[in-house]
Amino acid sequence: MTNINQEIGMRIRNFRKRKNMTLLELSAKICKSKATLSKYERGEIVIDIATLYELADIIGVHINQLLPAAENNDPKNVKPLNPAFFSGVNQFYSYVYDGRANQVITCVFDIVPTEEAGENNIYMYMNIKDYDHYQDCENTYYGNIEHYDAHTNIVLRNQDTYMEQVTISILASFLDANTKWGLFFGLSSRPMMPIAVKMLFSRTPLKEDAQLIEKLKVSKEDIRLLKHYNMLSVT
Repeated sequence: MTNINQEIGMRIRNFRKRKNMTLLELSAKICKSKATLSKYERGEIVIDIATLYELADIIGVHINQLLPAAENNDPKNVKPLNPAFFSGVNQFYSYVYDGRANQVITCVFDIVPTEEAGENNIYMYMNIKDYDHYQDCENTYYGNIEHYDAHTNIVLRNQDTYMEQVTISILASFLDANTKWGLFFGLSSRPMMPIAVKMLFSRTPLKEDAQLIEKLKVSKEDIRLLKHYNMLSVT
């Protein structure tokens, strides 16, 4: 397993690069040498808690986003009230097909437990470049995950603009399955308009091939149901 200092350092580096900040620029803001910051990012020295909070503030993230999640198999981190799809999970993935760019948009979700029993914060890293550096992405959203008897709702705000809000609904999350369909809806900025799109969720990364793309595209059955109900729905 990756050393915790290396994991924290890698996250700092990813967020720094996403902010288009150089080592020299960031080191000056925290009053450290460029060599010291470089060692932080490589995990060669331990970062004191005050500096970690300062780094999080400067690069515009919550400190939880710099800390690696606990191991899935630790019983202390498994919330018994969580639906089966989320049971024992601190990270999951989603996929949506963007017809504007004709490509799959891949997202990584980090679940961060709160002090309140049964409640979690959640971060969505949207349109990632690769799984190892998923924090270096197009957009980052944060919010809350709420579980109900028949479904799960995730309400998120764009961490960069603080104005854009999106909602995700996942049906039958109580069923034990590796993948689940959900509906992602909110306001698109390219072009500016309300949208709703089907999104596939997975407990493990999926192979992004032609078969996945075909699943993500609006199908004839989707259109039939849309005309029947006059609603966009996914099951």
